[in-house]
Amino acid sequence: MTDAGMTTTTADWHAWQESWDRQQEWYLPDREERFRIMLDMVEALVGTAPRVLDLACGTGSITARLLARFPDATSTGVDLDPALLAIAEGTFAGDDRVRLVTADLKDPGWPAELPYDSYDAVLTATALHWLHREPLADLYGRVAGLVRAGGVFMNADHMIDESTPRINAAERAQRHARMDQAKRDGVLDWAEWWQLAAKDPALAEPTARRYEIYGEHADGDMPSAQWHARVLREKGFGEARPVWCSPSDTLLLALK
Repeated sequence: MTDAGMTTTTADWHAWQESWDRQQEWYLPDREERFRIMLDMVEALVGTAPRVLDLACGTGSITARLLARFPDATSTGVDLDPALLAIAEGTFAGDDRVRLVTADLKDPGWPAELPYDSYDAVLTATALHWLHREPLADLYGRVAGLVRAGGVFMNADHMIDESTPRINAAERAQRHARMDQAKRDGVLDWAEWWQLAAKDPALAEPTARRYEIYGEHADGDMPSAQWHARVLREKGFGEARPVWCSPSDTLLLALK
């Protein structure tokens, strides 16, 4: 099932998945709506039994929702984070619909690690803002080479329109006020979640390794949806535009 090369240690993987979801929802209250629209577009464009590449898969959040909705789908999850991959490996152990691959998306050779040469859909969420524009554009070119004709790529992430600074500032202030209240109510933030992971016997070692790889957090870019759509068309997609947005996030779809 896995190419991730990790050992399995007894842990409550379902609890870790739930904990990850709650932590992510602190930042992204519309997260489940994004996933729903993403899968709506998968169904509309490539059907209900797609071969999917879950790009920068983390714990497998997209894969879990994909398989719950489309039992005949298959998913390849690719990531470099050993701790999040450990949770994904534990979650999907024994499910032959799922393959997990450890690879660095900044390495030009990462597609060679995948079990398939082409996919019906490549999906990613809240991950590619870790990359700066140039490596992200390079990655889009490699993704275009993996999506079959008529297939789709979708990226749900922070995409900032710098032409609307007052709107951006007001949205950010309101969002952070709500986050501050949720924090006072006991919600874990990113740093606190990782502190807990480091104390779990099943995750302590892979968490230490992920900090060696990433440090506290990467400093990437958050270009506008228009930038993403333009670059995706330049890299080989026929059409590209947002199919959903919130005040702070966008789900952008590119059709091969």
